[in-house]
Amino acid sequence: MKISLAAVLALSLLVPAAAFAKSSDRNEDMHIDAGAQSGSLTGDGKTTLSQGVVITQGTLDLRSAQAEIYMKDGEAVRAVFTGKQAKMKQQLDDGTWVDAVADNIDYDVKSDTVTLTGNYKVTSARGTNAGQRMVYNMKSGEMNSGGDGSRVRTVIPPKNKTPAAPAAGSKK
Repeated sequence: MKISLAAVLALSLLVPAAAFAKSSDRNEDMHIDAGAQSGSLTGDGKTTLSQGVVITQGTLDLRSAQAEIYMKDGEAVRAVFTGKQAKMKQQLDDGTWVDAVADNIDYDVKSDTVTLTGNYKVTSARGTNAGQRMVYNMKSGEMNSGGDGSRVRTVIPPKNKTPAAPAAGSKK
């Protein structure tokens, strides 16, 4: 499957809420701002964006120190965002937001897989997941984290946030 550079960047930023990200964002212009860019967006090779990278598209906002876009036959095949830390924020179709941070966000176009490494944390209304490494398959929605000797921390908020009734005999 051939995917344009803009599509790769957009897909790579939807970690891990790809199936739920605001669908209208993909119809918006993508704005890429960096202190420097080197390489070619045609043929084979790598294009490097550096000195502070800011990418926005609709509600999507990605910030990283550097981004590397790998090209094969004029098509982007991989995008890697690095920094202490790379940060992504995007509104979902239900109006809530997802935030993700990691030292490294790596999107492989062929496998449609996003890998977050280095002190990652993903936060949404559905909860949080944090650790050292998460692999998210955007096709299947399967997520794997941990298993490398580090711990994975997940917090799932209650669905019903109604305060508990006062205990019997207590005065209010």
